[in-house]
Amino acid sequence: MSQLKHFLFRITVAVLFVLVPILGVYTFVKAPEWRLWFPENVSSYGDEIDGLFHTITWMVGITFVGTEGVLVYLILRFSKKDASKANYTHGSHVLELIWTAIPALLLVFVAFSQMSVWSKIKINLPDGEYTAENPFMEVYGSQFDWRVRYPDADKNFSGADVIESAFDIYVPVDTKIVFRLKSRDVLHSFFVPKFRLKQDAVPGMNIPVWFEAEETGTYDLICAELCGWGHYKMAGKVHVLAQDEFDAWLEGRREALYSNGSED
Repeated sequence: MSQLKHFLFRITVAVLFVLVPILGVYTFVKAPEWRLWFPENVSSYGDEIDGLFHTITWMVGITFVGTEGVLVYLILRFSKKDASKANYTHGSHVLELIWTAIPALLLVFVAFSQMSVWSKIKINLPDGEYTAENPFMEVYGSQFDWRVRYPDADKNFSGADVIESAFDIYVPVDTKIVFRLKSRDVLHSFFVPKFRLKQDAVPGMNIPVWFEAEETGTYDLICAELCGWGHYKMAGKVHVLAQDEFDAWLEGRREALYSNGSED
């Protein structure tokens, strides 16, 4: 009877470990339908970010299933009762080299796979009207808000009619928006999920950032770095408008600077 119990225990444990990769793969397959992956991409480089994400997910998934398969085999192979004397070993240098070399090669593959995307997004800013020296806007993170500043008509950020807005950022669609990201106090992180854009705002640094939204709409902006007790408050919006709508909005804000609160 004890042998039967031991056999049933081994089978039960093996089945439970088999169910783990099965459920994992099933969740992976159904994730897009259940909306567990990233939200819809609306930026020009979002597909490249998603491609890297899926590459790494497949690599991790295949490794996970393979590891679980080996684990189930070892459970069934070595959990039998055996009255023979145990054979002790201090390990295998060959095996250790193999399981060190394989992850190292995978990491090298990931490193080279992402170099062109990293260069495109973080290093080589796009050619266009706006540059790191002549940005579309400045964005400041501070405890606990986001503030954006638009230059005056002469593209000067210290002029009289510089527009400043808290939490709400307005940009035109299909435009390569280059902006300077700054922090006024501690470390923050500018994160717009639907743009696949995430960049830390580091105190003392002016960091050039860019994106190109391909669809009009309003998109969530959050701080992805714990920055203090009011971290949860740093929830803004990026409003992507048609070019004429953006021009009208900006002109209206400039006129409001000189209105003295009146409607005339």
